[in-house]
Amino acid sequence: MTTATAALPTVPQRVGQITGEIIAPLQQGYLKDQAHAVAALARLRRGAGKKYEQVPDLWGLADTGPLHDKPHNGSRPLNEDELTRAEDAIHVALTLWALHQQSRPTAMHQRDRREKPTGLGAAVRALMPKDEIAEPVRKRLVRAGTAPDLPSLAQRLRDLVLLLRGNDIALDYALLAEQLYRWQQPGGQDAVRRAWGRSFHAYRAPANEPDPDLDDSGADASLLSDDTTDKDAS
Repeated sequence: MTTATAALPTVPQRVGQITGEIIAPLQQGYLKDQAHAVAALARLRRGAGKKYEQVPDLWGLADTGPLHDKPHNGSRPLNEDELTRAEDAIHVALTLWALHQQSRPTAMHQRDRREKPTGLGAAVRALMPKDEIAEPVRKRLVRAGTAPDLPSLAQRLRDLVLLLRGNDIALDYALLAEQLYRWQQPGGQDAVRRAWGRSFHAYRAPANEPDPDLDDSGADASLLSDDTTDKDAS
């Protein structure tokens, strides 16, 4: 009798897991208005749109130490290229989440599930009326998918995140971190674009869900603002 051996997690999966483990306690603390979490999110937001190496103030705030730990499950240690991709993917995902969570009373990081999809494509589709394709919003997703590099992608995702925040639509940031890692791999952009497109087309809005509050341009200007409440001004 043979015993099935569980598949070892891939590097992107490890990146997603670490991202989720960093966000979980911060999100819980923020929603409980705990001072340390509110301050941590303010610092993370200041890193949005900047490269990992440009914001040393975030060192120690987001613990990426597990990337350097010797795996106990038989996985090999990450090489230098993998570490760089992982750090950049986690950094972009965390700073976008902090921007998304700003002033929101509910959790903006929620895991993607079949019954409640929160992948990027599904989240963007949820911005649109049930039976329509809002072309300006669709084009924002297309622009993200055709970004030439990670800094450009991060900036284009930032615009989408502000729209999601304005409509209280959650996103799976652990999954996004996985995809940001894959995006940096040779040939990875095509796979990520396929995943976003599939998620977009597979989304079905709940019957009782109201249409999002977007103007004729597909984006309320106020939703693209970084204005903060007193709680988030630190």
